Amino acid sequence: MQATPFVHDLSPAQLRTHQENTARQRQYDTYFQDTLSDASPGPELAVIPTGVFTLGETENDRGFGELQQRHTHIDTPFALGRYCVTADEFARFALATDYFWADHLLRSEGRQPVTNIDRRDALAYLAWLSEETGQHYRLPSEAEWEYAARAGSASRYCFGNELGCSEGNTGSFRLEGRNGEGWRRFLPFCAPMNRAIDVGCYPANLWGLFDMHGNVWEFTSDAWHGPIDALHSSHTEKIGQWFVTKGGSWFEPAWFSRSAARKPRRSNELDMNLGFRVVRETP
Repeated sequence: MQATPFVHDLSPAQLRTHQENTARQRQYDTYFQDTLSDASPGPELAVIPTGVFTLGETENDRGFGELQQRHTHIDTPFALGRYCVTADEFARFALATDYFWADHLLRSEGRQPVTNIDRRDALAYLAWLSEETGQHYRLPSEAEWEYAARAGSASRYCFGNELGCSEGNTGSFRLEGRNGEGWRRFLPFCAPMNRAIDVGCYPANLWGLFDMHGNVWEFTSDAWHGPIDALHSSHTEKIGQWFVTKGGSWFEPAWFSRSAARKPRRSNELDMNLGFRVVRETP
C-alpha cells in the first residue's frame, strides 16, 4: 500500500499528479458535476486526494482562537465544491422546496455566493442535493477545508505569505499588526469591493478551488471549542451554538483570510459575508 504523502514536500507538478491519480483511481474526472433529477448539473466539484499536512498557524502568526500547528491526516479522498454555493444554485433548492425568504433580508443574485442563510438552511440544501443526486453531500470539516485550501502550501495563503489585490476579495490587504513606515502607512493597499462578488473572479489554487481566501466566510461541520471573543474564557465551549467558519470575507482585512484563520459563528447566524461550500463523498 502506498504511503500517504506529506503534501508540503511535494512539488506543484507532484501535487497535481496526486490529485489526478486519485480521481482516476476513484473513476472520476478531476473536476466533475453530478446530475440533478431534472437532468441539470449540480455544483462543480474538485477531487481532493489523501495526504498529511500541517494544520494551524505558527506561534508568531497565531491570531485569537487559532489552532497550534500539528500534523493532520486526511485519510479518505473527497470532492469539494470549486466555488461557494451560489444564489442561483440555492434558488433551485428554494423553488423545489418552497423555502421561505424573509422579506427584510437582502438577497444575493446570480453567481454571487448565497448569503443571509443560516447553518440549518445550508444543511437543508445539502440534504436536498443528496436526494436529487443520489450521492452524499455534507459540509467540510475544518481539517478538510484547510487541507483543500492549502493545496500543499505551507504559507499563510495558498499563493504565498501575502495576499495581493488580484488574489482575493477582502476588506483590506494590510496585514493586521504590521504597520507601514513613514508616508507609506497612509497609502491604501487596495480598494475594497465592500461586498461579495461573483464566485471565480480570482485565480484558483493548485487543486482548482476558487475563493478560498476572502469573499465570504464558509461554514464547516465542526463545533467551536475555545474562546468566543476577548471577553470570554479561553476554555469557553458553546457546542451546538457556535461553529467554525473559515476563509475570511470581503468585510475583514486579508489577515483573517489566511488558511489557518478561523472564526466562531452561531448556527442561526445570518450575514451578508457568510456562506458555504459542499463536500461530496467519493465512494
